[in-house]
Amino acid sequence: MVIEYIGAIIRSEVANRKERLYESQNRGVYMFRIDNDYVIDATIAGGPARYINHSCAPNCMTEVVSVEKENKIIISSCRRIQRGEELSYDYKFDLEDDQHKIPCHCGAFNCRKWMN
Repeated sequence: MVIEYIGAIIRSEVANRKERLYESQNRGVYMFRIDNDYVIDATIAGGPARYINHSCAPNCMTEVVSVEKENKIIISSCRRIQRGEELSYDYKFDLEDDQHKIPCHCGAFNCRKWMN
């Protein structure tokens, strides 16, 4: 385990409204979907895990774990991480149509060119 992704646990419907609000305020959006019903919103009160970037060849992976009947997101290493190496994981965004594609600039040898 490297770090836990922490923030406010909110319902998906609330997350959709907050995402639009944050974007209208030109604010970065830091949210992580736990399941179909809940999202962790780390935008305002989150930990440093929210700054871990996407990569198509990541050195970490994410996992939903249940701790005392509460779901949490854990980020773990999937290989040895060298000192000074940037942490990254695959965001696994849902596939989108061409109009809503998010370019990937991770620079990995196997880069998919799109994050979604």
